Amino acid sequence: MDRFAATAMPQGLPRKIKLAFILQALIGSIAITLGILLAGLAVRHVVLEQRMQREADDYWDGRKRDPEYPLPRTSTTRGHFVPTGASDSVLPAQMRAVGSGLHNLPGGGKVVLVDRREAGSFYLVYATSLIDEAILYTGLFSLLFSLLTTYLISWHTYRTSKRLVSPVSWLANVVSQWDPRDPDTSLIEPIKFPYDPGSEVRRLSSALSGLAERVSDFVQRERDFTRDASHELRTPLTVIRVATDLMLADPDTPVRAQRSLLRVQRAGRDMEAVIDAFLILARESDVEPQSEEFAVRDIVDNEMERILPLLNGKPVELHLYDEGGPRLTAPPHALGVMIGNLLSNAVRFTDSGRIDVRLSRDGIEIRDTGIGMSVETLTKAFTPFYRADFSAGDGKGMGLSIVRRLGERFGWPVTLTSAPGQGTTAVIRFKPGLPPPLAPMTPPAPVPRVPEA
Repeated sequence: MDRFAATAMPQGLPRKIKLAFILQALIGSIAITLGILLAGLAVRHVVLEQRMQREADDYWDGRKRDPEYPLPRTSTTRGHFVPTGASDSVLPAQMRAVGSGLHNLPGGGKVVLVDRREAGSFYLVYATSLIDEAILYTGLFSLLFSLLTTYLISWHTYRTSKRLVSPVSWLANVVSQWDPRDPDTSLIEPIKFPYDPGSEVRRLSSALSGLAERVSDFVQRERDFTRDASHELRTPLTVIRVATDLMLADPDTPVRAQRSLLRVQRAGRDMEAVIDAFLILARESDVEPQSEEFAVRDIVDNEMERILPLLNGKPVELHLYDEGGPRLTAPPHALGVMIGNLLSNAVRFTDSGRIDVRLSRDGIEIRDTGIGMSVETLTKAFTPFYRADFSAGDGKGMGLSIVRRLGERFGWPVTLTSAPGQGTTAVIRFKPGLPPPLAPMTPPAPVPRVPEA
């Protein structure tokens, strides 16, 4: 019992069963008490009525034989007779206005039976103290016996139920302490249960063991995939980067081809950053990705430079305002993916006007003058694969979802505010301490960035 008490969950099934049986015993006690009380009152009325009517019938039978038949006079009964047409002034005052039948007299302790016939009215007064005491003692004995029986049955049933449920609670407590990545199924072997688990709990334990093994296999497959994908996906990108470097280093490469090669290199770097972001999200939360100290301004500059070609032919100005961008310790490509997706969305949905990027110590704000979003679209903006306008660009609806998940992973919450026709503002906040901002850069004057003609 001590072993179970030390391991069972305080709010588990045993406590609920205990409360249920206490409530059951309480309701049963009230019901039994009321039942015995009502039964006692009913028995009292029936017994008195039958007993006194029998006395009245005996008196009338005797009076037929002898008009001078004596009235009942005992320690508990007293009779009165008023002939037909005679005055009832001989009766006690409390009985003069009483009708036929059985009635309680004022003052308590006495009842009167009025039996009117052709010869007159017969009044029989009965002192109920003895029968009241008998019914009271009988009722109390019955009540105590019933309550004691109810409590003993409830206690025995509770103990039996608790013994049946305790293996389930013990099993739940052990399973709740499992490491989901490597559950120790040997802890729930039937031999280690504090009580006999029974066939049902044995089947539950077996099912949990099988589930734990399948979960372990799944986690291991995910780990293997993350490790293999990290290597296999980078290998072709490395080949592309090395090949383009060699071609760019060749003096015979035409200028036009060099521009194309630079675009291939930028796309390769972008793909590598996206792959790294996905791998970061695929890793377990307690596995820290490779981090380094970097200036947020450098990441913003790179991402703004990357999207400049997307603005060619659009009457849209791109401006950067550095008001003290911090230095962070985190994977720089993760922040780059977040900023790149937000900037790409701003470019995609802004046909004219401007895009302002404001960099401050505690966050990044990207504001555009594009088409904006309705309230309904704004509430679904972070939903994977959701696109409000399928005709705008070639986006797949994953960008904002990735931005939000990366922000949650590194403690950089992302918020959106927007209105139709008034543009959209996206804000990335750097939580103090997660990761901690280092010394900020000296804020220069606003630096406008405009696309090349």
